[in-house]
Amino acid sequence: MTPKQTQNYEVWFVTGSQHLYGAETLHHVNEDSSAIAAALNASERIPVRVIFKPVLTTPDEITGMCLSANSDGRCIGIIAWMHTFSPAKMWITGLGMLNKPLLHLHTQFNRGIPWDDIDMDFMNLNQSAHGDREFGFICSRLRLNRKVVVGHWQDEKVQEAVGIWSRAAMGFNESRGLKICRFGDNMRYVAVTEGDKVEALKVLGWQVNYHGVGELVESMNAVAAQEIEKLMGEYRDKYSFAVLKDDPVRYQARIELGMKAFFERNGYRAFTTNFEDLFGLEQLPGLAVQRLMEQGYGFGAEGDWKQSALVRIMKVMARGMEGGCSFMEDYTYHLDPVRPSVLNAHMLEICPSLAGQKPSIEVHPLGIGGKDAPARFVFTVPPGRGMVATLVDMGGRMRMIVNPVEVITPMPLPKLPVARALWVPEPDLETSAHAWILAGGAHHTSFTMALTVEHMQDLAEMFGIELLIIDKNTRITDFKKELRNNHVYYQLNK
Repeated sequence: MTPKQTQNYEVWFVTGSQHLYGAETLHHVNEDSSAIAAALNASERIPVRVIFKPVLTTPDEITGMCLSANSDGRCIGIIAWMHTFSPAKMWITGLGMLNKPLLHLHTQFNRGIPWDDIDMDFMNLNQSAHGDREFGFICSRLRLNRKVVVGHWQDEKVQEAVGIWSRAAMGFNESRGLKICRFGDNMRYVAVTEGDKVEALKVLGWQVNYHGVGELVESMNAVAAQEIEKLMGEYRDKYSFAVLKDDPVRYQARIELGMKAFFERNGYRAFTTNFEDLFGLEQLPGLAVQRLMEQGYGFGAEGDWKQSALVRIMKVMARGMEGGCSFMEDYTYHLDPVRPSVLNAHMLEICPSLAGQKPSIEVHPLGIGGKDAPARFVFTVPPGRGMVATLVDMGGRMRMIVNPVEVITPMPLPKLPVARALWVPEPDLETSAHAWILAGGAHHTSFTMALTVEHMQDLAEMFGIELLIIDKNTRITDFKKELRNNHVYYQLNK
């Protein structure tokens, strides 16, 4: 695990109690809560700062804390724990106003019962077993989306679960106010890349804006020659440079610098392109897009702004973790009866954060788009555990679909000069593809070798959107029932 590189993010540790027990008990509650918050803050499994807040004992204190959390840009979530009994009617107003993610930590300060010494003073102080049930009731009564973690606060699995939730909270925080730039429109006649941008702003916080390719060209033309040469030097130092003529690479450097300057001026952190709309460009953006993804930008091809946003959010969630994250596409199958697998790639745009070795910069004809041969990274994703996720608009609601995969080593691909990954999806290719198609999953995905299904479960819970998991336990008959039940639930839940 990594040190707290995400120090700009905070989650607040808040404890509920009441004045019934007297000043001495509240003093112990405060000390114990402070100790738990300090231990969570010191844990390498939790990537954000855990900030202790004074014990809450009145409705006004609770409401004030929730309003403060809402307005504090550093706070990305609340961890709540009831050390004693905290009458839950005190929490109704505050929780009703809270707009940050909530984790309910069901723990207690002591690990075990002190059999020889336990008395009523001890019982009055250590009441989490029923204090948290009171809090759980009001959260359910208010229909609040939250994560519940059960166990002793010093246990690794508890800290791991809190860490996963806080990474999801990082993604949720990024989503609220995320600006996505669309250079050109969606690919013509394609259905799955479309979607309701107003609903996306309302539910997910995304501002999706169109810009003509001419605006990109104008930004590229403003790039100084010395900036391009400096970037070319970085390319040669950092990557394998397998080109005879470097003019196509220099042109991608101009695209990268022009795009990045445009994004910085306008506050964009994710973007799309479309090979049907390249007017004024000499090449399809390839190396430039891959480089920008490597720097943390989200990307979606063919105008797919939903995957662009998801890539950006997942990159933020995975900061400091081993493994990369990229836009991806299911391309073609290897229907070998022994071990069927899927070859994933795109025309050019796969992020080098996934590369196991130093990527190679190469220039080859593309055969689509009608432009000059573009420079791109070529590499093979190394073996390991991964996961694909996608977002689709089902008409009135978003659906997230996730599928764990096992990346394997492909046979040599000497005539396929693109970045690529070969994997076996859970539980197998036949079941996975069947379920994915039944769910309406897109051919575009966000692929990660850092995050897990639990990260995406927590994120979907925070968004309040539908989540479908295709994994080793998936059976098509049950999956069909889940789809039907979900349809009824989301129709009624409107």
